[in-house]
Amino acid sequence: MRVAVFTEPHRGADYDDQLRFARLVEAGGFDGFFRADHYQAMGDEPGLPGPTDAWLTLAALARETSRIRLGTLVTSATFRLPGPLAVMVAQVDRMSGGRVELGIGAGWYEREHTSYGIPFPAVGERFDRLAEQLEIVTGLWRTPVGETYSFTGDHYRLADAPALPKPVQRPGPPVIVGGRGPKRTPELAARYADEFNMPFTSVAETATAYERVREACELTGRTGSGRPPLVLSAGVVVAIGRTDAEARRRAAPLHVKSALPPEDPVVGSPAQLVDRLGEFAAIGATRVHLRLIDLDDLDHLELIAAEVLPQLDGTR
Repeated sequence: MRVAVFTEPHRGADYDDQLRFARLVEAGGFDGFFRADHYQAMGDEPGLPGPTDAWLTLAALARETSRIRLGTLVTSATFRLPGPLAVMVAQVDRMSGGRVELGIGAGWYEREHTSYGIPFPAVGERFDRLAEQLEIVTGLWRTPVGETYSFTGDHYRLADAPALPKPVQRPGPPVIVGGRGPKRTPELAARYADEFNMPFTSVAETATAYERVREACELTGRTGSGRPPLVLSAGVVVAIGRTDAEARRRAAPLHVKSALPPEDPVVGSPAQLVDRLGEFAAIGATRVHLRLIDLDDLDHLELIAAEVLPQLDGTR
């Protein structure tokens, strides 16, 4: 089981907070540091000092770390045009020596779009745009050096793009597609992704989502095509402690009103987290993204590194 850490800087964290946390993630033996790509907090609190751009942050972290994977869960397809996004991610991949992963989704949080003047079309169009972005970004990365890439879709058109720069990882950085959608999300994951992530829900719901993705791989012809099988991963909200009181303190932010959908957190002891990860492994997950709420709570991260990671195979 590979164990990455997922953070939400829009809750209130500047670059220095994220750098300190990412360095401890690396020192603790985790697989990677992933962050949300949002421009606004989701509750009533303002999330001071304000948002940090995901890819600007990851570019800086690429130069300040040496081993951990770095990526987004997830970049919204509404935020950036696909051509510049391919350039941006490829550049950060080069800056990191080939450690970047692109999690990308259709976008869902309307308020941040309204606040910052970002168009927010209806859900069907957002998924149409996501499909075209996946085709374009992966197509640009796959295009051999010296050749050009063109694409004509309903929302984007590229003509004779030089398809540069090339990322270090070939044919490109791993692409992560995830979510609870029952139809289009599994299909897009089967067609374009290297990893399918089911975020922050129960083991049973995650198992059902995995079955939908396996069926999509059969229907799209991915199964038996020679392409690597999809990595199946799960997002897990974590609030653990050495005592029940410590765990409850860390879980307190989970009770604050938010725009997020219902979740199934692990609140309790390190042993309870180990058990939950074992349940995810039993349904086919080979990677988890642990969502830690407070980037100032370095002790939480150190506790997981000391008492959870050593009990899992393949984490170091």
